[in-house]
Amino acid sequence: MSANAPITQDVHTIPRKLPDGPANLVGMTRAGMRDALIAMGTPEKQAKMRVGQIWQWIYQWGVRDFDAMTNLSKGYRADMAAHFVIDVPEVVSKQVSTDGTRKYLVRIAGGHEVEIVYIPEEGRGTLCVSSQVGCTLTCSFCHTGTQKLVRNLTAGEIIGQVMVVRDDLEEWPEIGAPKDETRLLSNIVLMGMGEPLYNFENVRDAMKIAMDPEGIQLSRRRITLSTSGVVPEIARTAQEIGCQLAVSFHATTDDVRDRLVPINKRWNIEELLAALKSYPKVSNSERITFEYVMLQGVNDSDEDAHRLIRLIEGIPAKINLIPFNEWPGAPYKRSSNNRIRAFADIIYKAGYASPIRTPRGEDIMAACGQLKSATERSRKSRRQIEAEAGIGEA
Repeated sequence: MSANAPITQDVHTIPRKLPDGPANLVGMTRAGMRDALIAMGTPEKQAKMRVGQIWQWIYQWGVRDFDAMTNLSKGYRADMAAHFVIDVPEVVSKQVSTDGTRKYLVRIAGGHEVEIVYIPEEGRGTLCVSSQVGCTLTCSFCHTGTQKLVRNLTAGEIIGQVMVVRDDLEEWPEIGAPKDETRLLSNIVLMGMGEPLYNFENVRDAMKIAMDPEGIQLSRRRITLSTSGVVPEIARTAQEIGCQLAVSFHATTDDVRDRLVPINKRWNIEELLAALKSYPKVSNSERITFEYVMLQGVNDSDEDAHRLIRLIEGIPAKINLIPFNEWPGAPYKRSSNNRIRAFADIIYKAGYASPIRTPRGEDIMAACGQLKSATERSRKSRRQIEAEAGIGEA
């Protein structure tokens, strides 16, 4: 199929029946908030200033109560409270792994639930954010892919995940305190539930909020968007978000990738690599990360490693090798440590960084490819999964 073919999905972003009541400020763009304040009665000449004040209260200080916004008059605060709310997803449960990884199940509008994961590291921490309830891609090695797509998350529900975790980490700065550059939540990866590029506008708006210098203040280099290969939106990612790019690659032939990552049937390896080679921000300082899950006897041979090197020639890249994280009913096995190391060595000797990802949070099903809503009930049987992966009995 042509890379210019229209992207269509039977998915909506918000529940079809919106709740009555005040609008949520979380997730509004600056322009959207300005329009909302003017509609409330704020004079146009004051609207930009008011947006700046409210923006800092919400995103720099983490304030959720209009009464705490002390540089606004009492009357204006009352008007705000009558017209708006500052809502973030509700934490249903939190699990903490033996390695310190935290997995949160959060509830959003309509009673839907998604999972997010915080991974602490020395001097930093990475938050794995979801962009959809479920997923439409049905990647056969991914637990999330066995859950039906319900809907896209709104920008507020996406940036709200960041705010919820900052709440839990107690990382909102105290008003008036000296600036502290230490960040417990220093990086965002859009690698949770869903395909971010099938929800582009909401992901873009949420990440613009995360990067805003008067709010959460994360550098664009601290944000990585992972796509399975939605080719028409790749250049747009560089132009409108400007973040780092990762690609769920996982195979070196179309035959294997068709089974592992079915979106390959729409945009194959050749089309995907062409888009990556012309990615506007590709440089040696901003390499594309190729994510490659190691599956025993499927994609882990020396031939695969050499083929991968040939495929990515000319693309500043690093190869992130991911030991397969097994889940109940998974149709694959993790490659042996020796096989993974041999694969990595071939990549490294060809001049590419080839780090082997250390699985985190496996004991709480928080590792890569294991996320799945606890309320999802349409579970596939092992036989169904194996049949779709093309590895069932002959």
